[in-house]
Amino acid sequence: MLSKTVSDAEANVKPAVIYARVSSKDQEREGYSIPAQLELLREYARTHEFQIMHEFIDVETAKTTGRKQFGEMVRYFRENAGCRTAIVEKTDRLYRNFRDCMTLEDLEIEIHLPKEGQVIGKDSKSQAKLVHGIQVVIARNYIENLREEVRKGMREKAEQGIYPSRPPLGYQNNKLEHTIEIDSQKAPIAKRMFELYASGQHSLASVRKILKDELGQLLAKGYLERLLKNPFYKGQFIWEDKLYNGTQTPLISTELFENVQAVFRGRNKPMYNLNNAQISFDLRVETRIPTSSFFRSDVFSAV
Repeated sequence: MLSKTVSDAEANVKPAVIYARVSSKDQEREGYSIPAQLELLREYARTHEFQIMHEFIDVETAKTTGRKQFGEMVRYFRENAGCRTAIVEKTDRLYRNFRDCMTLEDLEIEIHLPKEGQVIGKDSKSQAKLVHGIQVVIARNYIENLREEVRKGMREKAEQGIYPSRPPLGYQNNKLEHTIEIDSQKAPIAKRMFELYASGQHSLASVRKILKDELGQLLAKGYLERLLKNPFYKGQFIWEDKLYNGTQTPLISTELFENVQAVFRGRNKPMYNLNNAQISFDLRVETRIPTSSFFRSDVFSAV
C-alpha cells in the first residue's frame, strides 16, 4: 500500500527548473538581486506544486558575452525529456536575443513568468504569444541599449586617458579610487622582460627562461610577445584601434620600448648575407645535370 502511495506521488510530480539572472551589480542594488528572485520563484513553485529539479543562476554584465548557466539549462532540458518547465521572474531575465527564445521554443519548454502573470507554451493562445513576442523585442532592445551605453562609457574613459579594462602585467586596478596603479610585485617582471629583449641578445624563449629562473614567473611565448608590443608600458594604450595617451604611470621609457620594437622588426626581416649567397650558389652548381660521354655531341656523330 505504501509503495502504491509513493508511485501516485511520483506520478503527480511536476518537475521544473528555476532560472535567475542579474545583468549588472547596479541591478542588485535596485532590487533585482539573485536572493530576491529566488525567493519569488521558489514560492511560486511551492504554491503551484512544482518540484524544483535544478536552479540555474547567471551573474553577468553587458561587457561579457554569453551566459554559461543559460547554456547549462538548455543542456539540462535536452538531456532530461521529463522536465519541460522553466520558472523565471520575467521576460527580460530570460532572453537576451531572439535565438534564446527560439531555442526554448524548439524544445517545447513551458515558461512561467510570475511577475508578468504569464505562462507561455506550445498550447498558449495566439494573443498571449503575441504579447510575449513584443516583450522579447523590448528585452532585446534593453540589452542592446545597455551594451551601447557601456561601450559609450568606455570610450569616454579612453578619451580621458583612463584605460577602460584590465591592465597588463605589472599594473593593477585600484577599485576604491577607480585608477590604475603599478603592481609592486609584478612590475619588476615587466621591466626585466623589456631590458632583456631590448639587448638583442635574447630570443623570446630565452627571455621566458630567464624570467622563470630569476623571478619565478613563467609566461607563454605568445603572451610575452603581446606584452612586449604593448604601448601601455610607456604611458599609452590602444582602445578600439585608436592610440591614446594614458594617465597611468609609465613603467619604462619610450626609448626602451622603441628599442624592443626595433629588435622585433630586425628579426622579422629575411636573413641574407654572403654565406647564404655562397650556399645558394653551391646548391645551384651541384644540381646541374652532369655532362657525360652519353650526352656529348661527338659520341652522337660517331654513331
